[in-house]
Amino acid sequence: MDILFIGGIGTSEILLIVFVLLLLFGGKKLPELMRGMGRGIRDFKDAVNEPVEEIKKSIEE
Repeated sequence: MDILFIGGIGTSEILLIVFVLLLLFGGKKLPELMRGMGRGIRDFKDAVNEPVEEIKKSIEE
């Protein structure tokens, strides 16, 4: 899955997205939502890098 479309997002589009998120979730719920997304992205990156780290360890041994 390519993320090339992100290059076309400008400041006005980002502000619109933030405004819609504030309307949907409210100011109190939004930080919690962003923390959850951050944890999910971090877990995904860890899961992707785990096999590479295991291969490196087995090569070193």
